[in-house]
Amino acid sequence: MDRPLVITEDHDLLDDLLRVAAAAGAELDVAHAPTHARPYWSRAPLVVVGGDMADALAATGPPPRDRVLLVTRAPGDPDTWRRCVAVGAQTVLELPSAERRLVEEFADAVEPVSRAGPVVCVTGGRGGAGASVLAVSLALTASRRRLRTLLVDADPLGGGLDLLLGQEEAEGARWSDLVAREGRISAAALQAALPTFADLTLLSFGREEVEAIPAEAMRSVLEAGKRGFDLVVVDLPRHRDHAAAQALGRAATTLLVVTADVRGVLAAAQVLARLREHTTEIRAVVRGGVLDDDVVTSSLRLPCAGDLPDQPRLTAALNRGDLPPLGGRSPLGRFCASFLNSLPGAGR
Repeated sequence: MDRPLVITEDHDLLDDLLRVAAAAGAELDVAHAPTHARPYWSRAPLVVVGGDMADALAATGPPPRDRVLLVTRAPGDPDTWRRCVAVGAQTVLELPSAERRLVEEFADAVEPVSRAGPVVCVTGGRGGAGASVLAVSLALTASRRRLRTLLVDADPLGGGLDLLLGQEEAEGARWSDLVAREGRISAAALQAALPTFADLTLLSFGREEVEAIPAEAMRSVLEAGKRGFDLVVVDLPRHRDHAAAQALGRAATTLLVVTADVRGVLAAAQVLARLREHTTEIRAVVRGGVLDDDVVTSSLRLPCAGDLPDQPRLTAALNRGDLPPLGGRSPLGRFCASFLNSLPGAGR
């Protein structure tokens, strides 16, 4: 793989860039003069031009290309943006304040997007609606289709999705290992750290005292999931917190599980008002009850993703530690298959 190219003769700046690149797991090609950069200019995945070399580089008339950054250790220099335009850079990064952005730029250059998986959020209109079971079932169905799937438990008080999968003893990281994480996470490193079963990777809570998920940790996990997985399924709590907002803002669609009774619809309306603060792509999944599906969806003014009739044996199966039944005769299995078929990028 071609490496990011750095063009600078400033040794202090180069030391900074090498340190930042190391944090991103990137190796660099370094040119100390514009003529030395010419063989690498077009093929490097990222070009970083030091402020000291910008005028000399512009004088050589390099061909236009994307992903060129001008980096300087002299913030506030009024001539910086003129140099940025002259070399065809997309932006100026001032060190040390822009170090985190530069780490992400280097990391993206050496780990390009390989999957671009959609994010699907699932939440209940009220407690006991079955949102966690649906999230697990969607992830299982996708993984059985050989889609690399990341299942994210975002409900600190939900009891743990690992229990629903019968994998509470599985080795691997939990949220407690990631809550202090800031900045970019490699998708490969994330998958290697978490419990993985065939094509399903799980991020859940442990049995210890749980903490709220910081927004930055959720952002890092979801961005890694989108880069390295075919599908990311997030089981959200009914209360909105900063981590949930991060997930909703990245969701291709959000499924709101609504029980088809008056109390269920009223409770779902309250949850829906909070969801709409962060996303507009929301669809109802109607659990069987006394109200017709169209009454439920029209009351909430939501499109219907489908309905889920009650499965009398489902609770008993889950209590035995069995996985949710997802065969062709199972309403849950049929819903998951139909939904995934309708989801761009996850229907194969």
